[in-house]
Amino acid sequence: MSTQLEARQPALVENAEFVLTARDLGVIARIMQEEAGISLSTAKANLIYSRLAKRVRKLGLPGFAEYCALVGSSEGAAERGEMIAALTTNVTRFFRELHHFDHLREHVLPPLLAQARAGKRVRLWSAACSSGQEPYSMALTVLALVPEAARYDVKILATDIDPNVLAVGEAGVYDEAALEPVPAALRRNWFTPVNGGSGRLRANDELRSLISFRKLNLIGSWPMRGRFQAIFCRNVVIYFDSGTQEALWSRMAPLLEENGALYIGHSERVSGPAEAQFANDGITAYRKRGGGVAA
Repeated sequence: MSTQLEARQPALVENAEFVLTARDLGVIARIMQEEAGISLSTAKANLIYSRLAKRVRKLGLPGFAEYCALVGSSEGAAERGEMIAALTTNVTRFFRELHHFDHLREHVLPPLLAQARAGKRVRLWSAACSSGQEPYSMALTVLALVPEAARYDVKILATDIDPNVLAVGEAGVYDEAALEPVPAALRRNWFTPVNGGSGRLRANDELRSLISFRKLNLIGSWPMRGRFQAIFCRNVVIYFDSGTQEALWSRMAPLLEENGALYIGHSERVSGPAEAQFANDGITAYRKRGGGVAA
């Protein structure tokens, strides 16, 4: 069925097993924009092909025309989720952009953890947390200052659109190589070897208890009602168009307490109406200004 249809259109990827046409890419790009806020262009054709050809093959479909028909149908809801997961970039590592964790440790956490010891709540959010290295780095930064933090009302919300990477984060098991950026003392105190010499380590119960992993689409509805004292939203809005970026910052501003910290990616900037709500406080670090907040 696809061969006649696809033969009339040039393939975007040369010498490939399946034909990916501009029409196919348009269907995929529209769904990704509507459901995940992610902008895709023909410049991403090779990446799209390499990630989705596996899905086409696994489903036993003749080609991308049939795959697009599936994900565009009411029966394709589950596969749309698989497609979004496959096309979501999950590049992450422990203590990535170390200056943010230095800032968190030196300027944000000390007063918050003093309040926690006095019985007050502390809430941090890792938005687009991928496979968990970012929220674990946040939790380790907390534990470096207050090793008994699990006794207090200190919680980190870790969210992502991809349930597959959330499962990795929830399990808290990582290769020794992945844990290399973690200081040796923190690795020793908060991780336990898995199966003897397997070369893998698991976050211990106290460390894992600080983090709650939840599925969340950043352009969908947000169930959170309480405010956060710090939000990490790094290296994700670069995949959104400018209007979606501005809307995202405007939604985050009311969720930050006054003087709360916002950390973003090295190539990102707070833009749009929310820009006036924030003051620069270091390299891609911001503080929420005082006063009223527009919803």
